[in-house]
Amino acid sequence: MKLSYHGHSVVKLETGTHTILIDPFISGNDACDLDASSVKADVILLTHGHNDHVGDTIEMAKRNDALVVAPFELAEYLGSKGLNTHPMHIGGGHTFDFGKVKFTQAFHGSAFTEDDGTTIYTGMPAGVLLTVNGKTIYHLGDTGLFSDLKLIGEMNDIDVAFVPIGDNFTMGPEDALVAADWINSKIVVPVHYNTFPVIEQNPDEFASKVKNGKGKVMNIGEVMEL
Repeated sequence: MKLSYHGHSVVKLETGTHTILIDPFISGNDACDLDASSVKADVILLTHGHNDHVGDTIEMAKRNDALVVAPFELAEYLGSKGLNTHPMHIGGGHTFDFGKVKFTQAFHGSAFTEDDGTTIYTGMPAGVLLTVNGKTIYHLGDTGLFSDLKLIGEMNDIDVAFVPIGDNFTMGPEDALVAADWINSKIVVPVHYNTFPVIEQNPDEFASKVKNGKGKVMNIGEVMEL
């Protein structure tokens, strides 16, 4: 399998049979190397409804006839736009043909702002545990530090964790180091930084401080073999 990072919180997993995108904020994201008009996706996983995470989901899902898996209210909203959705909620898991998805809690907000300025409440934010071919990827979504991350780490054998470090809207580097310790993932990748001035951080400094050498900065477009 090929796992790649594409700026902000955009993660892509290519399994050999499916291409899975998480939080595909592409258009308007200067850090992203993907082309929203041509990128392929069989599945889109969303952590919450903020525009910098839903991103190009509507257009991409329609073009690719992709399945969108999201927290219930967000899935219902996107379903009303004509998308093929599978609603889930925190604590729930489901096994699909591409792998197993389980949503965890995240401490943040969730609302989508339409082009006319209308704000749509999209339920609870979440993190995503994705297990494919015996490998587990944990995308924390946008969240502050919370103690159940330790329990999540104890209950799951996590291979790669994508942890937000930007501060201001999510946990900052100091709290993210605690989260990384609790999650106990084999590899910890910082995300959600440097997209906007208010979340500028030094990812290399963060990665160097993750215990046991588990921190890894992924460059834009970099691919990791799992």
